[in-house]
Amino acid sequence: MSYSVGQVAGFAGVTVRTLHHYDEIGLLSPSARSHAGHRRYDDADLDRLQRILFYRELGFPLDEVAALLDDPDADPQEHLRRQHDLLTARIEKLQKMAAAVATAMEARSMGINLTPEEKFEVFGDFDPDQYAEETERRWGGTEAYKESQRRAAMYTKEDWKRLTADFDAIHHRMGELLAQGVPAGSEAAMDVAEEHRRFISRHHYECSYEMHACLGEMYVADERFTATYEAIRPGLAAYMRDAMLANAVRGS
Repeated sequence: MSYSVGQVAGFAGVTVRTLHHYDEIGLLSPSARSHAGHRRYDDADLDRLQRILFYRELGFPLDEVAALLDDPDADPQEHLRRQHDLLTARIEKLQKMAAAVATAMEARSMGINLTPEEKFEVFGDFDPDQYAEETERRWGGTEAYKESQRRAAMYTKEDWKRLTADFDAIHHRMGELLAQGVPAGSEAAMDVAEEHRRFISRHHYECSYEMHACLGEMYVADERFTATYEAIRPGLAAYMRDAMLANAVRGS
């Protein structure tokens, strides 16, 4: 089968102008032309376009993409292996970045208006300002950041003690489910995870299911948070992560 330039643009989510440009620079020339001179693309052309778009998504400039695709020593399978490795590395990096940002968001939402002495009194050895600079750099222009700032500015020391006690109660309910052998993907565990998410949204910042799932990953990835939950119940950090992820799937 062959496809028109408009069809290919629709398949790939690119513009017709982009395909014309790729043709003009020799990056992707259609295998055939219609009697009227219109471009016609076959399945091999679509395979090449897919590889082009993978490399573009990974940040390669067009001239490097052309050099990679036209390398006589590289076969299509090798391109797929290379792209898979690059994409996997990018995913891992983004996951680490998401966990770092989630850590910063959660830390920043906790007691930033307190004196250092009050922070340590309420939160023990955990300093909520530890990630302040990174959080402001990454999230300073976002509504979530502004919202957390507005809410935190209104809380008194007694407010923070009450909120911490209420939040701890949610954690202990999750710990009890773990002790009872209730699966993390059960309705009961997901309901507590949803209560956890709503608590954050109600008192700190609007916590989407996606952001909540990132927080769950952070509870396992960041040893300081892991230690907090492990002190409540061994295995609780991973259990909470799994319940939060299950709830995110259910909610979305």
